[in-house]
Amino acid sequence: MIDLSTYKSKGDKKNSEFFEEYLPRIYQRRAESGLPDLVDQMAAIVVQVSHGDAIDYMAELAVMGPYRLIDARIGETHRVYLLQSRPEFPRMIVIEPLAATFTDEITRWNKMYPLSARKPNTRYVGEVYRATSVGDVRDALEPQNIRFVYDGDTENPFYCSEHLTFTFLSDFTYNRVGYVDVDLDDLSGLDIGDRITLTSAEQAKLDAAAQLQADHGIADKVLGTDHLATRILAGDREDAILEYLTMVPYYFWGAYNITEMNSSTNVTRHPGVDDDKKSPARVFTANNTPSFVNSFDNLPMPTEDFVRNFGRRMHHMAYAVQDGHVVDEKNVDYVVRQLSEMGTAFLAHVVGECKDEPNLKQIFSKSSPYSMLITEYVERCHGYEGFFTRDNVAALTEAAGADERYEHGHVFD
Repeated sequence: MIDLSTYKSKGDKKNSEFFEEYLPRIYQRRAESGLPDLVDQMAAIVVQVSHGDAIDYMAELAVMGPYRLIDARIGETHRVYLLQSRPEFPRMIVIEPLAATFTDEITRWNKMYPLSARKPNTRYVGEVYRATSVGDVRDALEPQNIRFVYDGDTENPFYCSEHLTFTFLSDFTYNRVGYVDVDLDDLSGLDIGDRITLTSAEQAKLDAAAQLQADHGIADKVLGTDHLATRILAGDREDAILEYLTMVPYYFWGAYNITEMNSSTNVTRHPGVDDDKKSPARVFTANNTPSFVNSFDNLPMPTEDFVRNFGRRMHHMAYAVQDGHVVDEKNVDYVVRQLSEMGTAFLAHVVGECKDEPNLKQIFSKSSPYSMLITEYVERCHGYEGFFTRDNVAALTEAAGADERYEHGHVFD
């Protein structure tokens, strides 16, 4: 465990006096409210896809990573699919509106931005954390001005049930935080609808995708989720981090300037896990200067451009790749080569080196046509304990920025 009273955050990103004052106060209030006893590790991540995309998205997941479907339900407004990797790692929940015309706050947010408007119901929703009682969590956090969804607040009842509750969309990240007080080995405890069975064609598509991954020899090399990275505006960086740390038992690990890309990478982690894949790190990336000030110097700003084009939202999910070799090829290079042969498109080549010293290698895929999320693959070599290298992040950010540009006047073509 980390002693939060003595821990010194890592990195070279200078925080404001406001941040430095309120970070320990939030830790203290969190402890006094009992939240660390009420909320534990991440239980699931939730992604909404557009009507008709769920099966294709789950097939994509089966090719690219470890998640496999284990349960499915149909509720009032959505189909809900539960996927699992290893039992000790968080589940994934994919929700899909029953109608293409479904509209809620996700739809309305997405339509505000030129490059998310084309898929208005597609969005990473947020994380769900294990809780002893969702009612007790609400009682602890509502006096701290954390708003929860109640019946009648949203068009999607998935966000408010007896054993599963979500916060409102964050003003800083447009993500939610959820809490669940029953096991997620199936969806029966959530009472969100009747169990459904896939058609033979749907099941065949998922089986074929999983078999394709196995045939290419990467099924045992792509492990669980390593981290989840949200992009936000420059002025929201500190508020977003402090808000998140109010709601979950994570700590501020540190922040580094990525000077070449005029941005910073800010990392929060769970202090009680021996493996980040059991409760993945949450990363917040923001420009160092807002766009209107940056215009004086015309520095690169792919992070701010992403937010202005897509809105505040999750940018990528990262999978950890098992450290090792296939003959004389590092596992991540092998995985990327095999995925490329299967049709997965990547933004650039693998960055980083893994020779005789601890280091890590990373790469971004192109964004998914179903989730709008980039998938990162990261291999930590020789027991590398750090979270990233600045050179790697700069190269990845530059590659993503080149792919996420918005050409004015062609939004509706």
